Amino acid sequence: MNAKRPVCAAPALETPAPSASQTYSYSDLQFAESASTALAEEVALAIAFNGISQAVMLVTPTDLEDFIVGFSLGSGIIEDASDIYDLQLSGSGSAQYAQVTIANRAFWNLKQQRRQLAGTSGCGLCGVEAVEQALPDLKVLPGAPLPPAEWLDGLRQRISAFQPLGQHCGAVHAAVFMNAEGELLLGREDIGRHNALDKLIGGLIRQKIPTTGGLAIVTSRCSLELIQKVLRAGIQTLVSLSAPTGLAVQWARRHNLNLIHLPQKNAPRVYSPALENQA
Repeated sequence: MNAKRPVCAAPALETPAPSASQTYSYSDLQFAESASTALAEEVALAIAFNGISQAVMLVTPTDLEDFIVGFSLGSGIIEDASDIYDLQLSGSGSAQYAQVTIANRAFWNLKQQRRQLAGTSGCGLCGVEAVEQALPDLKVLPGAPLPPAEWLDGLRQRISAFQPLGQHCGAVHAAVFMNAEGELLLGREDIGRHNALDKLIGGLIRQKIPTTGGLAIVTSRCSLELIQKVLRAGIQTLVSLSAPTGLAVQWARRHNLNLIHLPQKNAPRVYSPALENQA
């Protein structure tokens, strides 16, 4: 995993959008007319840690190394990027594979989690262990100032430069990082909203981009899982272009995460820090 130097252009543009899409034909209901359009592709990515299969994720086949790093951190499998010793990708087409070598302590924790989940019923979050994993005990952030209002002006339009695949064929979410100077630095896209954020976090880590004073921007709705990923990454401000869930707001307030919803036609809405906690 060779880290790249940070750049101020949109790194997502390094990969042409058509590489993650293909053209498909379609017709109207009467089959009287036909045409074609580009659609985003997805592949099944099987992830194994130290030779043990952990998950199979459906992802957009771009920036997969970033995704693996961000997924490992955001899922609590590792605590720091240094816990990843090696990462090898293989496979082609719709079936791809990632072999990840992690530190012994991280692998031990992963095995403990897997052992706790064994034997629970299959209806979702059943059993005490499963609920504890869904609602982990995460560190409270030290707190950070809210971003200046001008940083959010026209943000929906400005992040379009970081969405080449979305501009080309749609059907994908994006996650973008803005640094402490209000500059948009990095963007990642994926069919999965969690995956897009994982890719962004992994890209920040691999390119050694400082996150202090910066903020993450997601185009999707903001649920608890996204809050947890940002907390684990140590990013102190999250801006969502869609509304957050109530539980996401509760967790953001509890963990000193700035949470801002940027509606399409209204002024930004600050849900965290809570108004009563502000000076």
